[in-house]
Amino acid sequence: MDRLKIDEPALAGAALEDFTLAEDPWPLFAAWMAEAEASEAEDPNAMALATAGADGLPDVRIVLLKGADRRGFVFYTNVDSAKGEELAQNPQAALVLHWKSRRRQVRARGAVTRVTPEEADAYFASRHRDSRIGAHASRQSRPLADRATLMAEVAELAARYENAAVPRPENWTGFRIEPVTIEFWQNGDYRLHDRVRFTRDGAGWSRSRLYP
Repeated sequence: MDRLKIDEPALAGAALEDFTLAEDPWPLFAAWMAEAEASEAEDPNAMALATAGADGLPDVRIVLLKGADRRGFVFYTNVDSAKGEELAQNPQAALVLHWKSRRRQVRARGAVTRVTPEEADAYFASRHRDSRIGAHASRQSRPLADRATLMAEVAELAARYENAAVPRPENWTGFRIEPVTIEFWQNGDYRLHDRVRFTRDGAGWSRSRLYP
């Protein structure tokens, strides 16, 4: 995958015990993400995303983290999808990134806002052409009679845009989770795990160590 653009220096030696006095979570996240990208064979940016609609019933799925900076964590989707509709009803979400080979995970939760049209345009333009066509063809989360129907729509769109740029669909954009908490978890022997939680405190962060 393309490396995430994280505008943050990665700390050297990113064990939790070394950073209990950190001022905020972002340098530690940048370090853990960089180490995961170097060691995880498949999709180190895969994260579980939990949302809930007006009925309060939780929903969760795996999506790809496509950006992270001090403003929050960014992913992209069709706004007419189940998660898009749930976020319209209840613009809050939680996420977890789990790196099994590194025995680590990061959790975060907070309010959700849309990225700017310029950000969405830039990311959409960076996608593979087939993925851009797929975004037009897929009525995400809607019933589909059979796969042949989808592939016929893909073929029709590919012909339509054969000699033209594929524009970003109006119902496709990005969302940013603006975290109020970020928790780092490091596996320990005999369930004696290491956990540090950062909580938004005004313009800064407070931190606490948690029992495993």
